[in-house]
Amino acid sequence: MALIVLWDIDHTLIDNGGVSKEIYASAFSSIAGHPPVAPAATDGRTDRLIMREMFLLHGLAVPEWPVVNGALETAGRQLTAELRRRGCVLPGVRETLESVQREGWLISSVLTGNIAENARTKLSAFDLDGLVDLGVGAYGADDVERQALVPVARLRVSQACGLPVSTPVVLVGDTPRDVEAALANDSEIIAVATGVHSADQLRDAGAHVVLADLTDTDSVIDHLHLMAAGRR
Repeated sequence: MALIVLWDIDHTLIDNGGVSKEIYASAFSSIAGHPPVAPAATDGRTDRLIMREMFLLHGLAVPEWPVVNGALETAGRQLTAELRRRGCVLPGVRETLESVQREGWLISSVLTGNIAENARTKLSAFDLDGLVDLGVGAYGADDVERQALVPVARLRVSQACGLPVSTPVVLVGDTPRDVEAALANDSEIIAVATGVHSADQLRDAGAHVVLADLTDTDSVIDHLHLMAAGRR
């Protein structure tokens, strides 16, 4: 038995203290030559979508992706110290990731709108990067739409671990887009109300399991056992 657990990062594992929006603003400014007129709209979007929408909002042509990706990487590196200063690990996260890591049948990675380099930067800023397998995750550079990231992660896990691509997947995230991505791929979802969306909003999006946060590690593990057995 194996189960793939894919964690969102921002507002699920960490509070970035507003640094994420500053990364997008910095990356945009470095390319456009002037700051954006409004903060980036994030809310579960991928970096590809966030940056595309920012350029279109300003009536600018969308640059080639390698240019945008490079600007995001640079901005992420430049703001790492600020992230450490203003951000934090959310309650229960470290203990839950450690517990999941100890379960030999669970493959724990990420499914995030962040590009891979910034995902690593955010997790390593709080010493969480060693608790997930970042090599088999799916990231904001992989596709514009979040729901398309699930098959990407499935394939990477399959190739790296020798598991069938049909291995069940559980997403853990804090937005309706996380819920929609899971449901669109016949996957399970553990939604956590640690972001801007309430528990009711996450249930309305279709999540059957909604937790206030990740402080009850035993409950998270129990849910994963039930989901692996097809009993939610």
